[in-house]
Amino acid sequence: MGTPVTDRPKLSIIVPFFNEEESIRPLYAAIIAAIDPLNISYEMVFVDDGSKDTTVDIATGMARLDPRVRLVKFRRNYGQTPAMAAGIEHARGEILVTMDGDLQNDPADIGLFLEKMAEGYDIVVGWRHNRQDKLISRKIPSRIANRLIGKVTGVPIKDNGCSLKAYRGDLIKHIPLYSEMHRFIPAMASIAGPKIAEIKVRHHARQFGKSKYGLSRVYKVLLDLMVIKTVASFTSRPLLWFSLLSLPMLAAGSLTLGYAFYSMLTENAPLSLPVAGSGLILLTSALILVSGGAFGELIYRSGDMRESDFSRLTQKIKRSQRAVE
Repeated sequence: MGTPVTDRPKLSIIVPFFNEEESIRPLYAAIIAAIDPLNISYEMVFVDDGSKDTTVDIATGMARLDPRVRLVKFRRNYGQTPAMAAGIEHARGEILVTMDGDLQNDPADIGLFLEKMAEGYDIVVGWRHNRQDKLISRKIPSRIANRLIGKVTGVPIKDNGCSLKAYRGDLIKHIPLYSEMHRFIPAMASIAGPKIAEIKVRHHARQFGKSKYGLSRVYKVLLDLMVIKTVASFTSRPLLWFSLLSLPMLAAGSLTLGYAFYSMLTENAPLSLPVAGSGLILLTSALILVSGGAFGELIYRSGDMRESDFSRLTQKIKRSQRAVE
């Protein structure tokens, strides 16, 4: 059965499944064929994302026969990112590799990821340079999104959507994941200053079933991109950035309220409640923003005094890099 799993295996392979009853057996066999010759301890963390077919039954049978297979089951379908996050949480390996369960990613490429990680990299991202997907609905939107993500986040990855990635376990377990955030892990991790590499990987056409993704998730990606840009920009100086955001409302509120009082004094007219009320609302909104920035600054500084997780994570990364070098 290959190299047995130790207390902490060298490698964890995390695979989310959703209605992949035809793919799970050949993928399991392909993983074994690819990893057993490497002579390292490893485990497979299969995450069933609320499948309605026999996927979970097949995976349960595998887990009973092979101690290297660990199964995480969801009661309903939550999506790829929560499934990835659950797999990462339960994985015990020093290096974590994520991949899709539809046989489009090739387990034979995992050895290349391990070689790159051995050079001192903390994240290695797969690039599907010869992608076997539809041009209009998959390839073109992906290219546009990758360029946009690179410009906004400052992390120029050619293929953020490729699920085949490798991470150091101590790094990835400190990165929060939700919505469609699994594709932004390199950008989220960049706060801690990891070394990131990108390698070409094989990509196969889907053999069974239908793709679960399409143009409908574009808006989620755009919203998540806005969140990441906000977090990356505002994290270290929240008071400054929230104060800058409040300036337009502060100016508009001051002008509106000033105009209301000026009209009342110069024209001997009663105070215009709609105009004055609008000014007060704008000024109050500006004050709320500044207060939010002040609270954020307080929380951030308090976290600095306790040494934040990302600070400790950065130190671990630097120590591991020196050890490799």
